[in-house]
Amino acid sequence: MSEPQSPAPRTGTQLTEEVVEEAPFTATAAANAPSAQATGGRTFLPRSTLLRHLVILVLGAVAAVILLEITDPFTNSQLASVTYYAIAAGGLTVLTGMNGQISLGHGALMAVGAYTTALFLGVDGEPLPLPVIFLVAVLIATVVGALVGVAAARLHGPYLAGATLALAVGLPGLALYFRDTLGGEQGLRVRAPQPPDWFRNFLSWVSGNAPSSTKWLAYVGAICLLITFFLLANLVRSRIGRTWRAVRDQEVAAELAGINLGLWRVLAFTVSAAAAGLAGAVLALVVRLAAPSGFTLVLSLSLLTAIVIGGLGSLLGALLGSALLVFLPPYVTNLGGGLGLDQTESAQLAPFVYGVVLIIAMIFAPAGFVGSIRLRWMSARATRGASGRGAPARDETRA
Repeated sequence: MSEPQSPAPRTGTQLTEEVVEEAPFTATAAANAPSAQATGGRTFLPRSTLLRHLVILVLGAVAAVILLEITDPFTNSQLASVTYYAIAAGGLTVLTGMNGQISLGHGALMAVGAYTTALFLGVDGEPLPLPVIFLVAVLIATVVGALVGVAAARLHGPYLAGATLALAVGLPGLALYFRDTLGGEQGLRVRAPQPPDWFRNFLSWVSGNAPSSTKWLAYVGAICLLITFFLLANLVRSRIGRTWRAVRDQEVAAELAGINLGLWRVLAFTVSAAAAGLAGAVLALVVRLAAPSGFTLVLSLSLLTAIVIGGLGSLLGALLGSALLVFLPPYVTNLGGGLGLDQTESAQLAPFVYGVVLIIAMIFAPAGFVGSIRLRWMSARATRGASGRGAPARDETRA
């Protein structure tokens, strides 16, 4: 009898082609590639996930202080806008990229946080401390998200998107029904609190300048962003994140393993809603207004496009997509004015260019910017590994 032949070893080129062909299917998983610590790569960060994220948190705080101190007030206001977009996008990328649920209603959840903040800051007398107000806004948005998650736990794909679309369209309209409390179409003016003494002393020690209200709000947004990303990053790398990935990738296998699919989907939606509520609270402070016109369907779609461009399942991708969402339109508008277009034509050029960027990203980077970079990095490592394994075999053959 002839012995069974072992399959021929795959070359580095074949491995590269397999990785590239699977890119559309691993768009959400690309951002969840193991870190250098897990794969034995060279790194200067601690091996512990918590310590590694703490180091990144400190580095991010230092980078935020430097960035806010070297930029002008207008850029500070833009960076403040990036913070609330990134907080909401971070929660959405956990929901969509990690758990596979598509939501078009996060703009409505942001409205819950914004109106809660506006109501608590608008009381007669001394309002509650700002961290307490933020916590209440997060809790109320979490409750609303849990209710929506329970109602939509059995829905998938376009059906879930349709249910959350109804939420995005209907929930902001409550401000028109409860006109006396929520201000109707005009909304509620938000009285942003003044910077505390410790912040004035800190900024005077760092830069020697007195803090403006714009810079104070930008710092508030940056602090909320860093805390949110730190918590989400640890959650994604924990057992909860692994369970979400199992539910996303293999529903049948996860259910056979004893995982309650509906419960874990509700948990993912609840966590995402909490991030959206905090984002709405920061938005209310930065914009100084909570009105239905600020929470239309366009906001929910913008958050979804931000995580698609940046990379599903990646917090860094959510940050990059949010920055693109804030900085690209005014840059294109100014560029159109420099080319001789009037103000209306320049304003119409911005969404066109943003759409072109989205289409280019979907064609050439289907896993998003961050996901595509990680896919190429994984492909290069596979090629180097195959080449390293193939060299001794060729030497033995020659011998």
